[in-house]
Amino acid sequence: MTETLFGGPSLPPAYPERAAWGTARKLRAWQAEAMEKYFAREPQDFLAVATPGAGKTTFALHIATELINRGTINRVTIVAPTDHLKRQWADAAARVGIAIDPNFKNADGKHGAAYRGVAVTYAQVASKPLLHRAKTEAARTLVILDEIHHGGDALSWGDGIREAFEPAARRLALTGTPFRSDTAAIPFVEYAEDRDGIRRSRADYTYGYGEALKDHVVRPVMFMAYSGQMRWRTSAGEEIAASLGEQVTKDITAQAWRTALNPQGEWIPAVLAAADKRLTEVRRAVPDAGGLVIATDHDDARAYAGQLKKITGQSATIILSDDAKASGKIEAFSEGEQRWMVAVRMVSEGVDVPRLAVGVYATSTATPLFFAQAVGRFVRARKRGETASVFLPSVPNLMLLANQLELERDHALDRPEADPDGFATEDAEMLEANRTEKASDSLEKMKFEALESQAAFDRVLFDGGEFGTGGAIGSDDELDFLGIPGLLDADQVGVLLRQRQADQQTRKRRTSGSVPAEPEAPAVVDHRQLMDLRNDLAKNVSAWSARSGMPHGVVHSELRRICGGPPVAQANESQLQQRLKKLQDWFVGRK
Repeated sequence: MTETLFGGPSLPPAYPERAAWGTARKLRAWQAEAMEKYFAREPQDFLAVATPGAGKTTFALHIATELINRGTINRVTIVAPTDHLKRQWADAAARVGIAIDPNFKNADGKHGAAYRGVAVTYAQVASKPLLHRAKTEAARTLVILDEIHHGGDALSWGDGIREAFEPAARRLALTGTPFRSDTAAIPFVEYAEDRDGIRRSRADYTYGYGEALKDHVVRPVMFMAYSGQMRWRTSAGEEIAASLGEQVTKDITAQAWRTALNPQGEWIPAVLAAADKRLTEVRRAVPDAGGLVIATDHDDARAYAGQLKKITGQSATIILSDDAKASGKIEAFSEGEQRWMVAVRMVSEGVDVPRLAVGVYATSTATPLFFAQAVGRFVRARKRGETASVFLPSVPNLMLLANQLELERDHALDRPEADPDGFATEDAEMLEANRTEKASDSLEKMKFEALESQAAFDRVLFDGGEFGTGGAIGSDDELDFLGIPGLLDADQVGVLLRQRQADQQTRKRRTSGSVPAEPEAPAVVDHRQLMDLRNDLAKNVSAWSARSGMPHGVVHSELRRICGGPPVAQANESQLQQRLKKLQDWFVGRK
């Protein structure tokens, strides 16, 4: 085994074949720089913030190896959020010669003599902090705190972590996502006042997504946004129609979003089919590329897997939190060439499947922390040029998060709970998302009944820009973007997106002569009248669909093709009236 920069054994290669999780032939520039900074100071506490996929595990294991070689430490304790991540850390450590026991239980008291240390969860430590304190005091211990923001998940967790590891010789804290939005202090993280008197977390080394993208360490991510018309019935019996992406109340947006994700509608099957077309294109250049659907609950996950089976003819791997075989299934998928995996939240953080290249964000969880964790599953680059594509509903807060992918945030202790930058409090939602992945709340599901949904291609978001002019499912406007090659550098992706958008605009200008001119909208729009017209249109489209057998989405697309104008959410009064009149003509037999 060759020697590293600091005299320890080198790590196995991660390129150009499948990356062995947490390994690399040599240090990346950021890892070498961070290590140099670490050993220049040799602090008791060190916080490294690096984007998902950048190689935090490799960095941490190099630190551990060097500290062992120097005799600074003789024991390693790794703290991770989940049991699956404990196994991943143990496997990665074994590849560099550090034996870690991921099966250690509090009841065991101590680990076997064959191991250098243990991998435990935050919850495990918090339940018996004095046990872990005694183990920490019994040796010169390095504690690696993976995704350290979990140390603030509950007061008891924070207190337990602090109690257990206060005597550690060294503590190395890692995180790859924005810190928590609540104001619970995270153990062993330094806070310093900014010019406004707000205490913010201070990292010892930061390596953001933007830097990693320029260094070709992570993949460029294209967000494929899909809108469409939704209709549902409230608990009061009122039927409501709205389009994803239109500016409506928070409740209507949430219900339209949930209607889109309903497995019985047309939106989610259409988006899954589009994502599978994208995966096929990516696999032309990356033959083992895989896809991941992140679902809200177990029922939806099973339903989505069934739809993927119809689309692809292949069974999808389903990952559920109560499945004892979940870790084995994830590992088998990672090493195989199966097309799709469907999971309920638990794959959102830390779990590493390097071949994932296409994702479908089919969950109603939308905190910045969860979104960043989910997108992080797709950004790990194995070789230069691989791209990632994430399909998501065209919902305002998701669009904002997608456009702010490169935004770096520190954890602030002194600020209102509702932060004006949109980094809203996660509280119960985030805890539910990362701790218990049970079936959907039945009471919540009873509040409304999804009636129908149809999908339409909206736009592509990339590098803070938006591309595309919308289009029907299966249209050239959609296929232009689904067919972008799967092996491109970030700069090439940007150039190609701009070219595809220009092509769309040219096509629309060429056909504009046959499209009726759009009447000017009135100076002041009557939003109530527009909502009534949208509801009327949705009901008439539903009636024509039942009569003709034509799917709702196809009816909307055909009306838009004949009458012109934008999607329903952006159509003005005259355009909606025109589509209603055309429907009336169809009902009486006029073409």
